[in-house]
Amino acid sequence: MTEKVAEKPSQLDATTARKLIGEGVISPVDLLESCIDQIDELDGVVNAMVTRAYHRARGEAQAAKLAVKKGEVLGVLHGLPVAIKDIHLTEGIRTSFGSEKFKDNIPEQDSGIVHRIRQAGGIVIGKTNVPEGSIGANTVNSLFGATGNPFNPDLTCGGSSGGSGVAVATNMVPLATGSDHGGSLRIPACYSGVVGYRATPGVVPNEARATLQTNYSVQGPMARTVSDAALLLSVIAERDNNARKDPMAFPLDASKFSRLEAIDISRLRIAITVDLGGVLVSETIRNSFESKMQILSRKVAVCDLHDINLSDAPDVDWHLRQDLFVTQYFDQAKDWTDDFNPNIKATYYSALDTSMASIAAARRKQMQLYQSFASIFSEYDLVICPGVSIPPFPWKYRNPEVIDGKTVDNYMAWLALTSSLTVVGHPVLALPCGLDEQGTPFGIQVIGQMYADHKLLSAGASIERFFGTHSELARPIPNFEVLSKFNSSCRSLGKLV
Repeated sequence: MTEKVAEKPSQLDATTARKLIGEGVISPVDLLESCIDQIDELDGVVNAMVTRAYHRARGEAQAAKLAVKKGEVLGVLHGLPVAIKDIHLTEGIRTSFGSEKFKDNIPEQDSGIVHRIRQAGGIVIGKTNVPEGSIGANTVNSLFGATGNPFNPDLTCGGSSGGSGVAVATNMVPLATGSDHGGSLRIPACYSGVVGYRATPGVVPNEARATLQTNYSVQGPMARTVSDAALLLSVIAERDNNARKDPMAFPLDASKFSRLEAIDISRLRIAITVDLGGVLVSETIRNSFESKMQILSRKVAVCDLHDINLSDAPDVDWHLRQDLFVTQYFDQAKDWTDDFNPNIKATYYSALDTSMASIAAARRKQMQLYQSFASIFSEYDLVICPGVSIPPFPWKYRNPEVIDGKTVDNYMAWLALTSSLTVVGHPVLALPCGLDEQGTPFGIQVIGQMYADHKLLSAGASIERFFGTHSELARPIPNFEVLSKFNSSCRSLGKLV
């Protein structure tokens, strides 16, 4: 074990790395340099880390090393490199939002989520790629280009937290931040074979949200294991001065997330659904999901196919999204260029033609859907469904146009598995679950009861341990040798767009 640590510290998960740093077995400097080496070796082909902060990170790693030697009190993330999604403000480090307009934007202070990470000893190593304005499930923009899937760089890694998911999957960093409207944490986690966590709204304070009391604009962690995601959550969910600016940040002891419970999965009662009652899901995803759930069903107490019906949720999501986008962008629309993110423009301009009555009806339907979905947890501990409706597709297509012969109506239609869960607002864990039929990562969504985030993460960690014992369910690992060969050939996705 010691030899492996010395050779490739970047392979370590965050929890193990933090333990070894505290014990003096590995140095924050060695860990950082190993992550930098990994970025330099692979990022030319996947294009995940669009802004690098090596100089500052190296200084912080040296200080972290010295703190260990002096026996100082160490933070929860002491010495751990963390990648920051390029919509989260970073003091002194470019924050572009994936837009040409902000290519030279250097914030003067950190956003709340970044401040908490730094306060806990995390070291910001760089910023990860996003679609422009962080809207869209394909991480492509005109400023930096596309981020490719770590299992096939010609395919999408999902979005909008695509760069973060790929950076974690390729061992560039053990931890990364993300955010989620209709699936922006969960989709790239599923497509890259990592863990993403969308907490109950209000668990992670977000002082930058534009609308009060909404299930949208949720920030969260990405990692290679559930325990690592929970470790980062324990930091970013802290109630500090920034948290007071978010009225949704209810009283919470965030530190408990770093201490998950041992759950006996043989006692779990699970409701499963392949399509949430009729949303668009491809045949290949159905096949993968059903075969993997058959394996899980032999291990848990109950694994019932449930008649959950969220088939109205995609339409509700579209109207809620329209309302949100007008609030967020009404003072910016006049300055949009012709090539500005078409997903944002499509939602915004369609909202202007939508009646207030339609928005109000959607909000009323949202309440009905929430109450119906919440009632499931009187009988079951968890609900499980697939993460994304189709396997990863070529990133050169912004969105899939047809799924199994059915036309995809708009950029959100193929994301109904995730967006429908945003509508009801329950916490969701995106968990790797082997490979799909085309040999790319397959992920599931594990949904828990509202506000029962600790219970969901604890159960998810136990399910993850079981998955790790089964070749068909274990977290897939990218072929680093192949990626390295691509990189040495200078095949840069950033130059192909």
